[in-house]
Amino acid sequence: MFAIIKTGGKQYKVAADDIIRIEKLDARAGDAITFDQVLMLANGSETMIGSPLVEGASVAGELVEQFRDRKITVFKKKRRKKYRRTRGHRQNLSLVRITDILAPGQKPARKAAAGKAGGKSEKPAAAKPSEQKAAKKPARDKAKTGSVDDLKLISGVGPVLEKKLHGLGIRSLKDVADFTREDIDRVDEALSFKGRIERENWIQQARDLISGKKDD
Repeated sequence: MFAIIKTGGKQYKVAADDIIRIEKLDARAGDAITFDQVLMLANGSETMIGSPLVEGASVAGELVEQFRDRKITVFKKKRRKKYRRTRGHRQNLSLVRITDILAPGQKPARKAAAGKAGGKSEKPAAAKPSEQKAAKKPARDKAKTGSVDDLKLISGVGPVLEKKLHGLGIRSLKDVADFTREDIDRVDEALSFKGRIERENWIQQARDLISGKKDD
């Protein structure tokens, strides 16, 4: 028995235990898949041809893995226009094992499919409100409690700049609050700040943050 199915804009001839490479499905390895766009069914001398689909027929499968096809090179050129473009592309594909071919009215012998081809897998049950609240609480508490070692509390300092300051041995607000003239000149030269520390008054910002003062 075999069937012709349609998925990802292409048609495939499949039989039980076949493994096919198709356009990527929205599912995970191990998920059950149902192909409900069946164009033809054949079982020995009996053949059913859809118009365009065979009503009630389906093909069950299991997603083996998600992978990317080999890289291809796409080259474009326009004569006498000095236009040349080279691009690489790797197509996302899914590897599916066909487990069952179901004629109209037939029920699957195995566990019901978790998703449909083309194709979304079954969504996990939504978390309870109490679980969502518990999950969000740590992040909210972390935002409330500022650390004196968090240089990002200084206005204009982000994660990238904080990393550069750490590389210069400046790891806490106290280090900034204790800057000497030599420290300012050293950081200015290393990071090409051009007077930014004094212009944005980093030292006073660090002292205010350590003492617990907040801008109004």
